[in-house]
Amino acid sequence: MFRSRAERKVEEAGYDPARLPPGQYLTEKWPVLHAGDVPSYARGLAGWDFRVYGEVERPLTLTWDELDELPKETVVQDIHCVTRWSRFDAEFTGVPWSAVRERVTPLPAAHFAIAHAEAGFTTNVPASALGLEGALLVTHADGEPLAPEHGWPLRLVVPGRYFWKSAKWLRAIELRIELRATDAPGFWERYGYHNDADPWNEERYAF
Repeated sequence: MFRSRAERKVEEAGYDPARLPPGQYLTEKWPVLHAGDVPSYARGLAGWDFRVYGEVERPLTLTWDELDELPKETVVQDIHCVTRWSRFDAEFTGVPWSAVRERVTPLPAAHFAIAHAEAGFTTNVPASALGLEGALLVTHADGEPLAPEHGWPLRLVVPGRYFWKSAKWLRAIELRIELRATDAPGFWERYGYHNDADPWNEERYAF
């Protein structure tokens, strides 16, 4: 059977090549890629908060301590960057959407979610993606608190999509109703990145 060079390296590393999406290569590193500077925060995250608002019955604002008290889960999953690297068996610990959803109760018409991060960065996913197995509001990676360059203190992780959909330095999630054929495009989507971002279909760009 034909194997690409990238697939052969995956096989040589002891993994199933079927885990590697097309056009990707495997790395054990976690490359750092983002727009803008790494934000800084006050000591003890004083003044930091996380909001959920929009099409919900009860908008919610949590301090860091309040968020940190919510139930947490640990998941292990593969992550895939649109710049073509993939990292297998990344471990993330964080708050599942279910723990937040029960506190805000999204309205039935809330089909889309906009993740709001520092410096005005946004990215968008279907609201249903927040409830997928492995989707978390992440506080720890590989057993340690998130490094600042990887989104400390909080980032979104959404499985099954290129990793730009997993916004770093997360500050809010806005739930929206369906106003058009697709949800409101986020930062990279406005620059031509694909709205759906499925690695297995190589949905890198909209053009």
